[in-house]
Amino acid sequence: MTNHPENRIPFPKPEGYDPLNYELLARVFETGRKDWFEKFDPIPNHKTDTNNHGPLSSDNIGMNYDYPEASYERRKEIIKEHENYQKGLLWFVANDPRVPKDIQTEMQTWGLSKDEFKDNGNWPHQIYVREARRMIGDFVMTENELLKKSPTPKSIGMGSYTMDSHNVQRYIKPDGFVQNEGDIGVSTNGPYAISYGTLVPKKEECKNLLVPVCLSSSHIAFGSIRMEPVFMILGQSAAAAAVLAIDENTVVQDVDYNKLKEVLLAKGQILEKNNARNFKRN
Repeated sequence: MTNHPENRIPFPKPEGYDPLNYELLARVFETGRKDWFEKFDPIPNHKTDTNNHGPLSSDNIGMNYDYPEASYERRKEIIKEHENYQKGLLWFVANDPRVPKDIQTEMQTWGLSKDEFKDNGNWPHQIYVREARRMIGDFVMTENELLKKSPTPKSIGMGSYTMDSHNVQRYIKPDGFVQNEGDIGVSTNGPYAISYGTLVPKKEECKNLLVPVCLSSSHIAFGSIRMEPVFMILGQSAAAAAVLAIDENTVVQDVDYNKLKEVLLAKGQILEKNNARNFKRN
């Protein structure tokens, strides 16, 4: 989004718009809540990297469950449903009379950017699929490893981000109030190691596959591991392991970890918090 008048397009009203989809947000505003703009994180050129925030926001809670195993056609339907929900949300805040005047006035200074996604109505081409199916491999990372309550064997890199997940469902409690469920944000209390076993399937299932993104991890642990810098770390380690497997004509589960560790350290990979060392960059 942008608040630069020369580059701003008013929020479009989506097909089939229904203000009742945002009834809960209207009730949130009625409580006096004023943090609607708190996650309009600024980026260059008067634009934002805008994230979900608050009890009702851009997360279309519970409407994504079919996605991981859906057909391509069903996925298109889910993506369109999310697009319509989010466009309707922006339209609602900018136009509905139930929105407090101060919030609505400021929201009307925002809009879509003329110079972004010009071939798609100035709307992003993709939804952010944070998490779907994950492998159950040789080793499963859990919060116990991230919190250093359990040891992590065969480190091939480190993560450090908070164990973070958005809400997964919304329901009505017996007292009539609405409850969001699933939101977490728990510190890992410093960096943690990630095991080589998370990248490789069980040997009896597949012998020539390395999985640095949909790796073997619990939902809670993946909330931290899923950061793009960690994926780059794991991608480099997976590539190094693949080279060793090919050169030694062996399966990925039988790659000599000591050799892999030597290669990774030589390339500057950090495998343990207390083992970080300086290395030359070309």
